[in-house]
Amino acid sequence: MPYYVRLMHWGDIAQVTEIDREAFLGLMPSPNYRNELKNRMAHYVVVCDDARLAEPSTIVIAPDKGISGLLYRVKHMFERDKEVPASTEYIVGFAGFWNVVDEAHLISIAVREEYHRRGIGELLLISIIDLAIELDVRLVSLEVRASNITALSLYRKFGFIQVGLRGGYYTDNNEDAALMTLENVNSELVRSSFEELKKSHSGKMSRQKLKLARSGRRRGA
Repeated sequence: MPYYVRLMHWGDIAQVTEIDREAFLGLMPSPNYRNELKNRMAHYVVVCDDARLAEPSTIVIAPDKGISGLLYRVKHMFERDKEVPASTEYIVGFAGFWNVVDEAHLISIAVREEYHRRGIGELLLISIIDLAIELDVRLVSLEVRASNITALSLYRKFGFIQVGLRGGYYTDNNEDAALMTLENVNSELVRSSFEELKKSHSGKMSRQKLKLARSGRRRGA
């Protein structure tokens, strides 16, 4: 498979923020992913392109606003996250949720525009559900634009059902959001169906890799 999934770490912050801004431009300010990685309720995964590397750089995380120079230096003695080498892996998408009591609420799922229609959004959703199962949650919930037929179809495919509507949820155009949930995540029925969908998606991604490899051959090779 040309793509692989792993947990998000400090070195991913710059790329994840870049993807967030591209995907959610005009909706709201990007989350502070430094705070998200410190939040015990938050869980994030990223998808990387195995055949591509990111530009090498360094993330320098500035001191919190309002902290005096002396206090910042004291804090810095006990914190090692002020300067973090950026990941050289090329991140093409990410997703995250908050685990509150027995519910995993999807905060965001986004894929670089140039990587749309390659099954990466579905791979992210699979990874989120996998992680939710591992954390023994009861249900997964999310909001999605009421007009986003493609996303609605994907969520329904994985067993999500619409349980409500949030009026004017999206600030860019005042569009409604469909509230959807996947309940009884750890039940035998849901897990069995989920495993079949995982196998099907894995097969599609493998066929895609073969197709990409063939298309990359030179004539006469």
